[in-house]
Order: sequence, then C-alpha cells, then structure tokens
Amino acid sequence: MSKRHLLAAIAAALLAALPLHGQAQAQAQPRAAQAQAPVQPLRIGVAMALFDDTGLTILRNGIVDAAKKHGAGVQIEDASNDVGKQLSQIQNMIAQRADAIIVNPVDTDATPKITRMVSAARIPLVYVNRQPVDFDKLPAGTAVVASDEKLSGTLQARQVCKLLGGRGDLLVLMGELSNDSARVRTRDIEEVLATRECAGMKILDKREGKWSRTQGQDITMNWLSSGMKFDAILANNDEMAIGAINALKSARKWTPDMIVAGIDATPDGLASMKNGDLKVSVFQNLAGQGANAVDAALRLAGKQAVERFVNVPFELVTPENMDQYARP
Repeated sequence: MSKRHLLAAIAAALLAALPLHGQAQAQAQPRAAQAQAPVQPLRIGVAMALFDDTGLTILRNGIVDAAKKHGAGVQIEDASNDVGKQLSQIQNMIAQRADAIIVNPVDTDATPKITRMVSAARIPLVYVNRQPVDFDKLPAGTAVVASDEKLSGTLQARQVCKLLGGRGDLLVLMGELSNDSARVRTRDIEEVLATRECAGMKILDKREGKWSRTQGQDITMNWLSSGMKFDAILANNDEMAIGAINALKSARKWTPDMIVAGIDATPDGLASMKNGDLKVSVFQNLAGQGANAVDAALRLAGKQAVERFVNVPFELVTPENMDQYARP
C-alpha cells in the first residue's frame, strides 16, 4: 500500500469513529443529569383534632421534630374539634397526593369513613394517640400508634386505691365521650373498683369534662356547691385534674392531703405534682407517639412492614418518681 493510500485509510477510520463517540457522549449526559436530580422529600399530611390542647401540642411537636430528623415534609391541619372540618382536610390531603397521612381523630367513631377514604386512594394511613373503632378491620397499609388505654386508667385507679387503703368515695372527670380513650379510661376505673382489693370504693358521680381544665374546674365547683362529700377525684387527663384542684383552692376546700389524680404527666401536671397538689398521674409518651407515627408513615410509604398496633407504654407517675419524667 502506498503512503497516500495508508493516510487515507487512517483518516477514514478516524472519521467513522467520531459519530460513535458523539453518540456515547450524548447518552452519558442524560444519565449524569438523572443521577444528579434531587430526590424529592416525602410529604406527610397530618390531621390533628385540636391545636389548643396541652397534650396534643406535645404530640404535634413530636411529629414535627421527627419529620425534620427524617428529612420529610409535613402539612399539619387543625380540625378545631370539628369532625366535618377534619374530613374535609383529609380529602384535601388525598387530592394533593400526600405520600402518607397521619390522623389524630376528632371522633374515633368517624374513623371507618376516614379509613375508607384514605385506603381507596392507596395512601398509607397512620392513626396516632386515639385508637380507631374499626381497629380490628383496618386494611393493609394502615397502622395505629398509641398507648394501650386498658393500662392508663388501671394504673391510676390502683394507685388511688392504694392511697385510700381500698375504701372511699370517688368523683370522675371524663374526657370527650366521642373518644374511645375517654370511655376506656373510665371503664378501667370501674373495673379496678370491681376487684376484691378495691371493693370498698365507689363512684358517686362522673361527668364529661371534655379534656378541658376550665370544664374540670366548673364541674368540680358544681360538686362542691351541691355539698358533695368525696375522698378522691380521678380525671381522665391532667388538665381536668388541675381544673379540679383550682376549684378546690378557689372554694377554700383544699387540704394538702387531698387526692386528685390525672393521666398524661404533662409539664403542667408534673409542676402541680412538684407543688404537692396532683398526687397521681400516668405518663403517656406523647412525643414518642409522634415520632413513632412519623416512622410508621415513612415505612408504609416505602412499602415496608409495620405492625398494626405500635404500643408506646404508659407508666405510673407519683411524687416519688416524678423527677425522671421532668422534661428539660
């Protein structure tokens, strides 16, 4: 082959290779762009029953803190204790295609409708703090994060029974009876009174205080005005218990040995106990419930297995051990 022919062959080979190189480069560019595309954070819709509540504020803050830790976005809505408003908020979350929805239900009797709405949209659903009435029928992709309410009122009533030596007359302040937790906590008390050790105790009256400090105070004032004699007041939460204590002090009926019991061990409840007022509470790890609800929602959104009921245990709180529950 002549030198001229050899050079021509080399040039042709180089020219033929250029388009292939250009094609490979063009194919590499979208791959690189795809690899560098930012991953969108998961979006969790959170439907809260009420913002204006001490315990639920702790729960909500627990959700927010956990979402930040996981790098997830949260949209939190306040139903203001309105069932219809909460249903509308959940419908909006479905329309916006949230990756998961956490619900703290206003009314646990409304949960079958919520379950149907969210599961029909194929969106993972987590109930938090309040166990839905349709718990036994919950479909796949749904979980409950709460504390076992069968223990809350039981721990409270047993401790009061111990303090009273198994004998005494009780008054009971109940939460909203539309919430299963209020009904169960009250039933817990009644079941403890049916035991042999506490058979000398009886409930004189029980009233719905709707979890409210103000209503707890008003109901207790009415009891005092009617001349009701009692040995202890058991409230379904600390807020109503504090209201009862305030009423006793306002009516100048308070004595340091009076027994008022609550549930939740909120910061205000622990402060009351430190002052020598609240004698019994039951710690409900609300921040822990919030964190576990976010974890469950993210796992379900990622198609991972989650237990149907994630239990965050209750713990008895008394003046003797209250320091370990104080929040920094």
